[in-house]
Amino acid sequence: MAFHETRFPDDISEGSTGGPERRTDVITLRSGFEQRNAVWANSRRRYDASLGIRDINDLYAVIEFFEARRGQLHGFRWKDWTDYKSGSPRSTVNFNDQIIGTGNGVATQFQLTKTYSPGADQWVRDIKKPVSGTVRVGVNSVELTIVSQFNVDVTTGIITFVTPPTSGHVITAGFQFDVPVRFASDALSLSVDAFEAGSLPQIEIMEIRV
Repeated sequence: MAFHETRFPDDISEGSTGGPERRTDVITLRSGFEQRNAVWANSRRRYDASLGIRDINDLYAVIEFFEARRGQLHGFRWKDWTDYKSGSPRSTVNFNDQIIGTGNGVATQFQLTKTYSPGADQWVRDIKKPVSGTVRVGVNSVELTIVSQFNVDVTTGIITFVTPPTSGHVITAGFQFDVPVRFASDALSLSVDAFEAGSLPQIEIMEIRV
């Protein structure tokens, strides 16, 4: 089992459906009130790639990609067109989009994160698969220069500073990112006749932890 640092074809994923799911136990009491408990601390994303297939070449592209990943065996990158930037999909990536930490004068490594915080609560998501060439970083409201002042590991989402950020200085970042996923099945049941008749089986893609 490995993770392949290659992205599912964008022109197919763009037409897909899907998004985050959570797991919650809901118990309805005799009084009618509910007790709700989160089973998962973090959400997991699930997609259906079949709706992005427009012609026979797309069918072949999925088969080719599926075989190269050995079905469910190897993970890969997926672009979630509804949520692939440090800000909203139509925003321009800015170095101060997300707060990813605070310097202490010693630490040099920080994980890229994205915070979802409308309302009183918030959820912080680790970003493990940033897109190469899109990551911007700032410290104390000043943008830094990649290589000379920091580096980013696009396979883990870890930022490494050449010099530890000063204690108390806020570290920010902006980026595009992919979702680490795998095929949810070891079988594809594709048919040219079914496609031409307007019918396609579900091609399920699911997020994995890396």
